[in-house]
Amino acid sequence: MAPKSRFTRLDAFAKTVEDARIRTTSGGIVTIVSLIVVLFLCWGEWSDYRRIVVHPELVVDKGRGERMEIHLNITFPRIPCELLTLDVMDVSGEQQHGIQHGITKTRLRPVSEGGGEIESRSIDLHSRDESARHLDPDYCGPCYGAPPPTKPMKAGCCNTCQEVADAYAQAGWAFGRGEGIEQCVREHYGERLDQQRREGCRVHGGLRVNKVMGNFHFAPGRSFSNGNMHVHELREYWNTTSPHTFTHIIHHLRFGPQLPESLYKKLGKKADLPWTNHHANPLDDTRQETDDTNFNYMYFIKIVPTSYLPLGWEKTWAGFREQHHAELGSFGASADGSVETHQYSVTSHKRSLAGGDDSKEGHAERQHARGGIPGVFFSYDISPMKVINREERSKTFLGFVAGLCAIVGGTLTVAAAIDHALFEGTVRLKKMRGKDL
Repeated sequence: MAPKSRFTRLDAFAKTVEDARIRTTSGGIVTIVSLIVVLFLCWGEWSDYRRIVVHPELVVDKGRGERMEIHLNITFPRIPCELLTLDVMDVSGEQQHGIQHGITKTRLRPVSEGGGEIESRSIDLHSRDESARHLDPDYCGPCYGAPPPTKPMKAGCCNTCQEVADAYAQAGWAFGRGEGIEQCVREHYGERLDQQRREGCRVHGGLRVNKVMGNFHFAPGRSFSNGNMHVHELREYWNTTSPHTFTHIIHHLRFGPQLPESLYKKLGKKADLPWTNHHANPLDDTRQETDDTNFNYMYFIKIVPTSYLPLGWEKTWAGFREQHHAELGSFGASADGSVETHQYSVTSHKRSLAGGDDSKEGHAERQHARGGIPGVFFSYDISPMKVINREERSKTFLGFVAGLCAIVGGTLTVAAAIDHALFEGTVRLKKMRGKDL
C-alpha cells in the first residue's frame, strides 16, 4: 500500500471500493436521462454565448464643430421646379439660399395627366451652364446695376439669366420674369416659366449643414436677404391662372446615414414590437394636401445623435474623422461598420396665412396669426444627449464556462438525489414484502 501524503486528509472526494458499489436498472435510466439533459442545456448555453445583443446607452454628446447631412426626397405635385426654392439657415449665422449642389429636381407632369416624370436634372454649382456654351469667349453680360454674383462663370460678368437672378438676389432686388434682361430673353426664361405653370416637382438629394439649431424650407420664388429679414419673391407664385399649392409627399427624410436594418430587427425582438426604419425616420411616407394657395406647413424636429457600434469595432476603430470636402453621403459611415447618424422625433403644425381658427377640425378656440410665407418649413434642434447602440455578446467566455460547470454539476447533483430516492424506496419496499411473507 502506498504511503499516505500530507494532502490525503484534504481529499474531499472520498472513494469507495468497487465491491461496495451497487449498480441498478433505475440508476442506468437516470444516468442516460441526465446525459441527455446535460447535452441539451449545454447546447442552449453555447447558443446563448454566441448570441449578439444590442445594448443602448445614453450619454452626453461631447462633439464640437461637427456637421451633418440631410437626405430628403419630397414631391410637390402642384408647384413647378422653376418656382420652388430650397434654403437653409441656422443660429450660427450661416445661410444657404437657393441650394442646388447635391440636389436633383425632377419635373413632373400635372396631376391631371398622371404626374409622371418629364425631366430630371442634377445641378452642380461649378458646372458650366448649357445656355452659355455657345457664347463668345470674350462676351461679358451686364448685371443691370447689381453687383456681380460671388461665383460667376466669368469674373465681373452675368452671362446667364441665372447669374443675373443671383446678382439681383444678392442685392436684395426683385427679379420677376426677367423682362428686358438680355440673358433671360435669349434663354426664353419667361416662356419656359409659363410652360411649367401646371407642372409638379420632386426634390431629392442631400445637403450638408452645421450641427446646430436651424431650419431648411421650401418656398416659392427666389430668396434673398433684406437687412435682417429673409425674403422670397412671391409675385410669380401668385400671378398665375393655375393656382399653386404646397400639397406635398415626404417620401423620405433622414439626418445622416441610415442605421442597418439588422439593428431594427434586434430592437424589435427585444421590445416585442415590429420595429422598422420608420421608427427612426417618422416623417417617411407623410402626405399633406391643401387647396389653399396661401398655406404654411411647419415641422418641428428634435434630433438625437445616434451611434451604432458593431461587434469588434474596437479593433479597427480610429475615430470618426469628418472630411468636409468628401462627397455627400460619406459622413458618419466607417469601414468597420460603425455608423454616426441621427434619429428624430417630430411635431407638425399647419395654418392658413389668412389667419382664422380650426373650426373645421373641431378646435374653434385655436386662433392662427395672419401673414407669413407659403411653403413647407422644417425647424430642427439638436439634443445634448446621445444614444449609443453597442453590439455585445450576451455573456463573456468566463460566464459561458461557469454556466457549463453549473449545468453539469447541478444536473448530476439532482440526478444523484433522484437515484438515491429510487434506490432507498426499492430497498424498503422489498423489506416490507419480506415481512409479509
